[in-house]
Amino acid sequence: MNAHDHKKIRVLVVDDSAFIRRALIMMFNGNPDIQVIDVASNGEMAVALVKELRPDVVTLDVKMPVLDGLSALERIMKECPTPVIMLSSLTGKGGDNTLKALELGAVDFVDKSSAGGPMDIAALASSLIAKIMIAARVDVGKLKGAEEKFSAPRTPVSAAKKETEVVVIGASTGGPPALQAVLTKIPENIPCPILIVQHMPVGFTASLADRLNRLCALAVKEAVDDEPIKQGTAYIAPAGMHLKLKRLGGELRIRLDLLPEDTLHRPSVDVLLESAADVCGEKTLAFVLTGMGRDGASGAQAIKNAGGRIFVESEESSIVFGMPKAVMDSVCVDGVVPLEAVVDTLIKMI
Repeated sequence: MNAHDHKKIRVLVVDDSAFIRRALIMMFNGNPDIQVIDVASNGEMAVALVKELRPDVVTLDVKMPVLDGLSALERIMKECPTPVIMLSSLTGKGGDNTLKALELGAVDFVDKSSAGGPMDIAALASSLIAKIMIAARVDVGKLKGAEEKFSAPRTPVSAAKKETEVVVIGASTGGPPALQAVLTKIPENIPCPILIVQHMPVGFTASLADRLNRLCALAVKEAVDDEPIKQGTAYIAPAGMHLKLKRLGGELRIRLDLLPEDTLHRPSVDVLLESAADVCGEKTLAFVLTGMGRDGASGAQAIKNAGGRIFVESEESSIVFGMPKAVMDSVCVDGVVPLEAVVDTLIKMI
């Protein structure tokens, strides 16, 4: 492919801060794959420009005057669906608003509250550029809110014989709304615990756990080191820590630590899956949902070697089919299921 037919990703930057708009434009200017086609300083302008210019990707600030980021996002997804990446912060209600944005159809977000100086802005930009490259390839038809997508009824659990000791779930890009779609349909009397790794910046996993706990029949919490694991509860790995299992006197407990340090993500899906395979063996049931990259592929091998079962989300419902595909390439999976069939599969398999 020669230089002049290289198609740049056309980006609309929406932020009420002139400083951030300038900083982002400077960052993107140095990138050969991205072209900023326009900027908007509020949500009304953003919606109008999306319709007029049809950008490939929109970066959208959550907090803005006139029409805030969430309202603008909702209108963009209804009136002219486009891949959107939110610029959000944890301050105030930021964490909850960020998760609402993902539910409304945003592909991903970056945490700009972490950017305190020029070096941080460079780190923010490189993270944002990586996410723009992913978002530009996402099929917009898959970007709807969790509600519209899945309205299957809750499946009751009959007190089945317990062949599964633990359910483990891994997800990355597109994961929060997928987890919401799954966990809101699981009854509270599910006879085993669920352990979850969702790639997210530090601080946001607490918001995710709180939000899911409000929406779900089963209890959802951020995992705490050394706590006993109870059935009918879902534990989310805190960002920045690996989530593992240990057995003490016949009782399963949470283990949080920083090792190994060389994983691309912490928490890592591989580390959780390997630990579950090690501690629970064939009584492990694993699901790898939407996400970018290969995290989960080597963990899947550990689970299969231990005699456990592993399912992946199908391409038709995955926002990004990277992680499920990597698992499929690495082992013979027990099933490939669309998101709306994950709960039925999980309950049948327990």
